Amino acid sequence: MTPDPLPRLRALCLALPEVTERISHGEPTWFVRKVFVTYADHHHDDRVAFWCAAAPGEAEAMVAAHPDRFFRPPYVGGRGWLGVWLDVPVDWDEIAEIVADAYRQIAPRRLIDRMPV
Repeated sequence: MTPDPLPRLRALCLALPEVTERISHGEPTWFVRKVFVTYADHHHDDRVAFWCAAAPGEAEAMVAAHPDRFFRPPYVGGRGWLGVWLDVPVDWDEIAEIVADAYRQIAPRRLIDRMPV
């Protein structure tokens, strides 16, 4: 059985400047003024993932290259958001990069400048 990915995802998100967590649409969601990452287990269909903001064209490229690891999430996929499966083997260094990139899409410049290196 794969360990629950929520604590690791939460730690990555909350390590970024001025991030807050609250429940939105029944799931843990991380904000830096606006949503940049949301956990996705609400369909309870035995799939666990997160959805996040992505740079223009990035989500499409990642889904095309690795459809077993990435997907276009419902509702926000049309706005360029990326879905990342967490119920498959994941590289947590890569997940950290994806979360940081999502943060950069939403956070104001003054907070981006304070991000850990």
